[in-house]
Amino acid sequence: MNIDALITTLDNALRTLAGPAHSARPVPGNDLPEADLDDRQKQNVARLMRVNHVGEVCAQALYAGQALTARDPKVQAAMREAAQEETEHLAWTEQRIGELGGRKSLLNPVWYAGSFAMGAIAGALGDRVNLGFLAETERQVYDHLDEHLSRLPAQDARSAAILRQMQDDEDRHRQTALRQGGVELPAPVQGAMRAVSQVMTRTAYWV
Repeated sequence: MNIDALITTLDNALRTLAGPAHSARPVPGNDLPEADLDDRQKQNVARLMRVNHVGEVCAQALYAGQALTARDPKVQAAMREAAQEETEHLAWTEQRIGELGGRKSLLNPVWYAGSFAMGAIAGALGDRVNLGFLAETERQVYDHLDEHLSRLPAQDARSAAILRQMQDDEDRHRQTALRQGGVELPAPVQGAMRAVSQVMTRTAYWV
């Protein structure tokens, strides 16, 4: 492990946690009118977007950990490319939280540290497992976003546009990981990943 990789890893952590994140692409739905939401609806959507923002914090940490311990330079590059697009998701959800009068999770440093450790372990298990972990993560995120889309008020097109574009990006990351040789993870591992994700999403909705 070289010093440049460590510096890059620390820089990523600081940028993710200190913010604000920036997006090279326009924010999806930015040209749509703001929905007429009452206070309860705004609070609910802000909390849902906070959960999604935490998911992107975790994604940054996962990919940083995976890239740090990956063996193949191509796999390292795939992790960094996915992380770059996830940075845009970070920016989109952060902006939407602000528009709705919400706040980011107070536990973001905890989420980052735990996810980084998981990513580093996945990378250390070999490149095919590493890519399989990425693919399974993206599959579960896609399903999670689908569930959140169903919980949005029907008139909130701005939030929906963000989540749909995030879904498209996550699915592309999954397909790329599989094409590069990612293996399907055992069912118990998939179940453990879902359980950890459920704890995170339920906690982040409130904290």
